[in-house]
Amino acid sequence: MQRAFFAALILLLAISGARAAGPFGSISVGNWKGGAFTNDSSGEFASCSVLAPYKSGITVYVIVSANMSWKLGFSSESWSLNPGQNFPIILTFDGQQPFNVQAAVIGRSLVAVDMPDNSALIAQFRKSKTMSAFAQGQLFQFAMTNTSVLLPTLVNCVTTVKQVGVAKAGEFTAAAPKPVKPIGAAAPEQGSSPQKAPKTVDRTGTGFVISVSGHVVTNQHVVEGCGDILGNLSGEAPVKLRLVSSDETNDLALLQAPSSFKEVAIIRDKAIHSGDSVIAIGYPYHGLLTSDFTVTTGIVSSLSGVLNDTRYLQISAAVQPGNSGGPLLDSGGEVVGMVAAKLDALKFARATGNIPENINFAIKTGMLRDFLDNSVVPYQTADSKNELKTSDVARNARAFTLLISCTATEQSASAKK
Repeated sequence: MQRAFFAALILLLAISGARAAGPFGSISVGNWKGGAFTNDSSGEFASCSVLAPYKSGITVYVIVSANMSWKLGFSSESWSLNPGQNFPIILTFDGQQPFNVQAAVIGRSLVAVDMPDNSALIAQFRKSKTMSAFAQGQLFQFAMTNTSVLLPTLVNCVTTVKQVGVAKAGEFTAAAPKPVKPIGAAAPEQGSSPQKAPKTVDRTGTGFVISVSGHVVTNQHVVEGCGDILGNLSGEAPVKLRLVSSDETNDLALLQAPSSFKEVAIIRDKAIHSGDSVIAIGYPYHGLLTSDFTVTTGIVSSLSGVLNDTRYLQISAAVQPGNSGGPLLDSGGEVVGMVAAKLDALKFARATGNIPENINFAIKTGMLRDFLDNSVVPYQTADSKNELKTSDVARNARAFTLLISCTATEQSASAKK
């Protein structure tokens, strides 16, 4: 075990910078071990870096450089790579929004990934329990621990070492109590004015009534950071909705109106299959395209999402910003999923060179039912034997599909769609 650690440490030196030396001081956060490193040719401080070995034989590295940029690294003694090669990797944390990044081979058994300065990515990394990496046709999965404090600890290490030097580097086990500069942020100029309060933005999405007690479900990212939340049934006055509970990992939120609604959505009890017809109902680009809801049709393209995430259905029905949280219905008008996300075509095109078409995702009813069961909310299920016209399905859905609107802080306005 000790030999394997030193082998990984040598690779950490390679990924931290050419001819790096260290570690100076120490970082110990859960399974992550490391410290501060210098560029051995110049003696200048280069980075604070850690590594964590996995039973699969792969070691994962996290590096925050002196300029506050960050990297991930992956190594395995079983790999035989060509140094200088570059290839795309799709990273997913807890099955959430995928991120397309570029990996560079810097050794026979080592790749490094320059991570973008993306607040949503950093937030997902910090709260993640699992990380998936899809590269060159292979899927790698890692259990993540203590990531909530790992990046702050590395940032604190960088900040402290730049102040006192590597000679005085000590043990970095937690972030300093005073605020530290976030990754990618420029240092404030002396005498600069205090940071302004975050701006607010208007946000809209979709939800649907799920219980006779006035419960409404939507995506968690639709109501994240919201103040007052309003729900509008088509043609009726808005009602104020109370946030009852949310599941950030599975992107689900439960709201409740002060009184009941006349109609509720019914969840299909029978399993959906690839090729089955589906209808997406929602309020995309509300006020820009139309004030009414929109109806799009398609099929179930796959019974799993990105990187074979079995919590999702892949659907061909077109969805746009504002569809999030809306019901996905079968030809009988029963709920078979909740619209959740669309594949980012531009990011996918940059990573693969191809522009995807009609690749969207919905949360399966199994996840929704587990969420409702855990929240002790009753709901109705059925298996309709009648196939309706799309216009009839849409007319029936009008009675239980709501426009969700709120005002959210700008930093929380990172909805998936």
